[in-house]
Amino acid sequence: MLTPITAEEGFLLDLRYATADNLTGAPIYRRPVALLLPLAHQRLLRARDQAARFGLRIKVFDAFRPIEAQWALWHAVTDKRFVSDPRAGGVHPRGAAVDLTLCEAGTGAELPMGTGFDAVAAESAHGHPGVPVADQRNRALLLGIMVAAGWAPYSLEWWHYELPEARDFPPLSAGAVRDGPM
Repeated sequence: MLTPITAEEGFLLDLRYATADNLTGAPIYRRPVALLLPLAHQRLLRARDQAARFGLRIKVFDAFRPIEAQWALWHAVTDKRFVSDPRAGGVHPRGAAVDLTLCEAGTGAELPMGTGFDAVAAESAHGHPGVPVADQRNRALLLGIMVAAGWAPYSLEWWHYELPEARDFPPLSAGAVRDGPM
């Protein structure tokens, strides 16, 4: 049901929730794997191809997030605008969202975006006036690539994109997904 995102497809993977380098300070996932619904995977491949036209690659931080992991983030983040209520399902647990950034194709260096991934801060929002203009351009480039590929942004997080029809799919638990991150 879910399709893996792989380095062999040209993506860079930095699956933060499989490491302690995330906003909880501890690994949430046991396995570093990124999964998406087939429709979302197709659209991510489209975004990859768009990015390549600019000499860029996509780095993925997170994709499918089992509902159990959503609860871990819910408890770790005080500003609930930055994490969906697990009782409502969210979009990551549906396999219909991806957290990502753009990198230089040759070096793999991330383009500056004004804040880091998962920064629970006002400056993480698209168009925030406190973000340097050059970083805003990078965010706008990412936004254009993702929207052209059929994704919708979340206004408070420059890194988060989801299928516009995400809520048409059911949320999934770790037990429902064989070879998932948990």
